[in-house]
This record gives sequence, structure tokens and C-alpha cells, in this order.
Amino acid sequence: MNLKTLGANKTELDLGNGRRVLVSYSTAVAESYLAPEGRLYRVTEKFWSRTTSKHIRSWMPLDQAKEFPQSYFDNLLTEVR
Repeated sequence: MNLKTLGANKTELDLGNGRRVLVSYSTAVAESYLAPEGRLYRVTEKFWSRTTSKHIRSWMPLDQAKEFPQSYFDNLLTEVR
């Protein structure tokens, strides 16, 4: 597991095996991972703030992302601990 600061209040958590999580402030809000068909993206369905939305847009192509409940992303951080 590696942490990479991408900007103010914007961090990428590399979980290995091509799996990465975007953390905005202290909340996981998006994920990208490698699948046989290429890189896939998941994004929270919850609106947090304008700034968090900007973090997500700059990190991933939203038109390729599938929305998931925020609870999915909350559990991602729990798995890491």
C-alpha cells in the first residue's frame, strides 16, 4: 500500500494489483482497477462538495465510471486498516 499526495486534500491510495483509491479530504470517493477489459472506474453516488467533485473529475474519466453507494468506499478504507 502506498500513499501519493496529488494536491491539497487529494490523495491516491495504491492498494497493489492495479487497484487505486482516490481520497478527497479523508473520504474515499472513487476507485480504479485493472480488469481483463482494461482499466475500470467506480465513483461514489453521493455528492460531497464542489471541491471533491473537482478532485474526482481530474482523477478519472467520469463518462466511463459506474456509480456505487458511498458505503462501498467507506468499506474500502476499513479493509486497509
